[in-house]
Amino acid sequence: MAIAELVMPKLGESIMEATILKWYKNVGDFVKIDETVLDIATDKVDSEVPSTYEGIIKEILFNVNDIVPIGTVIARIEVISAAATIAQSPTPLAQIAIPTAVAAVSTPSPIVEAPIIPTPTASVVGISAPSIPEVPYTPSAAPVIELMAKPASNRFYSPLVLNIANSEGISLSELERIPGTGNDNRVSKKDILQYVVDKKAGRIPVYQPATQQPVYIAPQPIPVVAEPIITPAAAAVVPEAVPIPSTIKPIVEAAIPPQVATPIAETTPAIAAVPVTIPEPINMPAPPTAPIMAAVQTAPFYNAPTEIAPTPITKSTPLYAATSLPVANTVIKPSGIIPDPSAIVLTGATEIVEMDRMRKLIAKHMVESKHTSPHVTSFAEADVTNMVLWREKVKKEFEQRESTKLTFTPLFIECIASVIKRFPYINCSLDGDKIILKKDINIGMATALPSGNLIVPVIKGADQMNIVGLSKAVNSLADAARNGRLKPEDTTGGTFTLTNVGSFGSLMGTPIINMPQVAIMAVGIIKKRPMVIETPEGDTIAIRHMMYLSLSYDHRIVDGSIGASFLSEVAKEFERWDVNKQWFHYL
Repeated sequence: MAIAELVMPKLGESIMEATILKWYKNVGDFVKIDETVLDIATDKVDSEVPSTYEGIIKEILFNVNDIVPIGTVIARIEVISAAATIAQSPTPLAQIAIPTAVAAVSTPSPIVEAPIIPTPTASVVGISAPSIPEVPYTPSAAPVIELMAKPASNRFYSPLVLNIANSEGISLSELERIPGTGNDNRVSKKDILQYVVDKKAGRIPVYQPATQQPVYIAPQPIPVVAEPIITPAAAAVVPEAVPIPSTIKPIVEAAIPPQVATPIAETTPAIAAVPVTIPEPINMPAPPTAPIMAAVQTAPFYNAPTEIAPTPITKSTPLYAATSLPVANTVIKPSGIIPDPSAIVLTGATEIVEMDRMRKLIAKHMVESKHTSPHVTSFAEADVTNMVLWREKVKKEFEQRESTKLTFTPLFIECIASVIKRFPYINCSLDGDKIILKKDINIGMATALPSGNLIVPVIKGADQMNIVGLSKAVNSLADAARNGRLKPEDTTGGTFTLTNVGSFGSLMGTPIINMPQVAIMAVGIIKKRPMVIETPEGDTIAIRHMMYLSLSYDHRIVDGSIGASFLSEVAKEFERWDVNKQWFHYL
């Protein structure tokens, strides 16, 4: 059998090595074509390496966390040919039993009569006939796949896994709940294919969110409003008899002394109600058949316990009287700040945090850039008022028509790509003592990740797209970067890089060159400032939207004259932005 070599694939122009994250196969394991063998990582993205042959793993040459150059042999596979597969495949039961049965037929013996007996292994006829219906087989219940209770929102998915999920109609929310066997619970090709098979077989349960426990809400106090019928003042002004409300009957009965038991409606005249303060007399009603105003007796309020109806609270009624509490009764919460310097206690506690793989690669790449390229940084100031006014005017219509947001980044990229055509040495790289001038303008866009790391997706052919195309490219690449859906080709081939430090509130920055490029530009925050405007009628002061630009370039190739001239032209291109620019002229 032939021995095939599995090599570290080429992942991009500037990627020269990769780190092995995890092996999915061991020595002696069988592997199919396009089956994932291992996970690798670069300073750009993570990726899966599929097998290019079908066979048995005979040798693994590198371990996990080893850094392997591109093109190096990482494993050897013993390829199984088609003829060898057929020769080594298990022989069916029918092919083994047929010669024995034929030999039995050639000799006259009672075995020939065996087809009469319902035994499927005793005759030629029994072997050739399908015996599966006669031997019922009940498969055991397949285990139900358990999905993840909490979706893995920040998990990385390789392009192969995303393509399989897209072709099988698996949504991103469903993909986030598939348990993965890869590094950091990543979903491998084997996991997604097994999930598809289990889903078609009905072994995937329908996800139901956990029932939320009821939250007890304390009842709020209901403001008490006294009814006019229970006050003596209100009873005095009513001209007609009013029946007794049932709600105040227990209170009235509680105010009657126990020794009074005979009706007194005919002997005691009604007493006019006079508004008084508490304590006050309470009117005792007559029997239920008589009106209230017909007979009332004044019962001494002082001789029996009673409940005092609460007074309605209005805005003018203070809840509490304003009193000045003594300092001794005031609870003072400690702030943790000590006024005495001698009382400070230092613990000397520290915390050691291990750098993740991407941060190590970024650190290595930045140090290599500073050690290799002599950095020079130039600064300029640009009046971007026309850009701001134009964007404010068209952004709503732009989003409605193109279904994508309009940010400042595509505006900057359009101006930069236009100026790069006049400065070819900004769009080049250095190979030893040879300068390689790039004809394609591929602008990288530095993007911050939720993990705090940085990645630079590349907008290829930026000079060939208008504002609409650049906006769609910028938004799609930024979204893919933040959700871990970038492909290896999305981060390679860049010839110039733009970083927006103003999105984090910085006025300016001194960025580090993204090798093998020779220049990188940083744009700061846009701020309103009073500026002197020169006009034919004279100078005037106006409020303008201003922004600082900075350009770091490799002094081995780009001198100060070229770098400063390029930066000044970019600033002028920003200022010359047409406030009446038609962005839908392509229709």
